[in-house]
Amino acid sequence: MSKASVSGNKVLIVDDHPFIRATVRYLLKCEGFTDIEEAGTGADALQKVREWCPVLIILDLAIPKLGGLEVIARVKALGAPCKILVLTSYPPEFFSTRCMRAGAMGFVAKTGELEELQKAIKAVMSNYNCFPSLPSSSVRRDDLQATEQELVHSLSDRELAVLRMLALGYTNNKIALDMLLSHKTISTYKTRLKEKLRMTSVVHMAKFAQRNHLI
Repeated sequence: MSKASVSGNKVLIVDDHPFIRATVRYLLKCEGFTDIEEAGTGADALQKVREWCPVLIILDLAIPKLGGLEVIARVKALGAPCKILVLTSYPPEFFSTRCMRAGAMGFVAKTGELEELQKAIKAVMSNYNCFPSLPSSSVRRDDLQATEQELVHSLSDRELAVLRMLALGYTNNKIALDMLLSHKTISTYKTRLKEKLRMTSVVHMAKFAQRNHLI
């Protein structure tokens, strides 16, 4: 992929941390991209997609006003021809497959080297998927860990998002504002989580999230 070939392509960086956006912008400019926009929330990202129609979206999952997974789903529902590359601190063992299912073309961990992001951008722009290799499910694990990981995988994307926010200490009202949902809907998700995880309190759910590196 030559620099000349990407100079006219629009790229949207979606992250609520200005430092991350600036770093990604710098890398994109080094790769020859010149038409770059930024968004700090999921709602702003969707608005820019509708108005500006970027070719590539580099997206964090932990963003306010609609999480990253919800943004991917809504971008795809719009029928926008955007390639989506996820750049996040969320654990790949629980989120990379969800992102692929939702419609993303790549997943890069923020803990990696800049070269990994650079390679992923080139792959996605060349219409290749770029996801991390995950350990085989046949690898022996502690029985408790195996059971809990299966529980995590059984949760829907929204249930998992609500679980993370509850574990981080968010109130129902705060979660509702961030996810653009009603307080009643969040209460329903909270009840459903307690049933699925077989837990009676948010404290237990927070410890579960910590054990499984969800926060």
